[in-house]
Amino acid sequence: MQDLFKSDLPQPLAERMRPRSIAEFVGQDDLVGEGKILRRILEQGKLESSLIFWGPPGCGKTTLARLVAQAVEAHFEFFSAVTAGIADVKRVASEAISRLGQNGVKTILFVDEIHRFNKAQQDAFLPFIENGTIVLIGATTENPSFEVIAPLLSRCRVFVLKPLDEGEIAKVVRRALSDTAVGYGRLRISVSDEDVDYLAHLSFGDARTALNALEMAVQSIGPSSEKIVLTRTLLEEAAQKRAILYDKKGEEHYNIISALHKSIRGGDPDASLYWLARMLEAGEDPLYVARRLIRFASEDVGNADPQALSLALAAMQAFDFLGIPEGKLALAQAVVYLSLAPKSNALYTAYDEAARDVLEHGALPVPFWIRNPVTPLMKDIGYGRDYRYPHDEPDSVVDQEYFPAELAGRRYYHPVERGFEREMIKRFEYWRSLRRKKKREESET
Repeated sequence: MQDLFKSDLPQPLAERMRPRSIAEFVGQDDLVGEGKILRRILEQGKLESSLIFWGPPGCGKTTLARLVAQAVEAHFEFFSAVTAGIADVKRVASEAISRLGQNGVKTILFVDEIHRFNKAQQDAFLPFIENGTIVLIGATTENPSFEVIAPLLSRCRVFVLKPLDEGEIAKVVRRALSDTAVGYGRLRISVSDEDVDYLAHLSFGDARTALNALEMAVQSIGPSSEKIVLTRTLLEEAAQKRAILYDKKGEEHYNIISALHKSIRGGDPDASLYWLARMLEAGEDPLYVARRLIRFASEDVGNADPQALSLALAAMQAFDFLGIPEGKLALAQAVVYLSLAPKSNALYTAYDEAARDVLEHGALPVPFWIRNPVTPLMKDIGYGRDYRYPHDEPDSVVDQEYFPAELAGRRYYHPVERGFEREMIKRFEYWRSLRRKKKREESET
């Protein structure tokens, strides 16, 4: 049987510590716990469907694929979407057909970072999956709904893997420290339980990050030392500052901007500041954030606080003037102000209704009396006829229809009883009462 874990090359600690059986696997209890679906596949040794493992780095996607291939006694072919192409797919398929015909051994094709394959490359898998030549297991850190083509996605079962929690990471580290075969069990290493837990905390759910940091810390002292003492400072230096999980073009980008938007809408300035910091510290374009805040000022605050739009625009200008890091505070100021501002989506819904009427009724003609007669001909055929100039009337108001006839009397804007829109309601009612008064007077004359 093919040994999926053996290599003649010197291997990093993270690779040496890769679980070789389900008993050594840590985490993902929802998938590999007793009675769960992947556990049943491993125990029954049978896999017919292709799979996609979706989860963050270091959560066990590649290891699970290898364990599945080992359990079903299939040939395991590893692809990296960074380096492989369509020609490689065809080569593997040809070899898989030969292997299946000669000795009945199936081929599992594991594609790491499958989201990096373009549409044509993903299409190349379809006929070989369809006829059973290969079983595909794809791994991705990106949402497959966005990154995997629909025909391929419909032929795969998607499993969602979670980041490991700190307790699980600590368990992986302690196993590496005690394992005498492939870990550091033969070395005299001293490290406190608290510092192992701290290393787990620094790893953000990524077992590979934790093991790489441990390896760097041990190597920094050197094998000649009789005893290796791993201090918190040393582990922290080895771990360094891990890049925050964030993809400016991927799902996490949309998840976090959604979290920011909803936190502001919900009136929580503290959560709003957290999500703002998540974006900015991960390298998001601050002007993108500023544009979203400007939109929010109109969409979710509107006339409940007209100053919100001015402040959001000022924050964008301030950031453009100051740059990083000083400009971040201008965006933070806008986020807090918008969070605590009274909210109204009356403008948003009003425009939406107006746009819906435009699409439903088409280009209705402008009433002749509000057309501008810019030429004698236009005046002769009725442009501007019977238009009444409000400034020539008492109270500067006339009872005149401005809608096309098909939409006469429409009302889109419904201000709410919050913030400045309370004043808008008063103004609205004031103008309506003046028009009603004007209408009564005209009907009596």
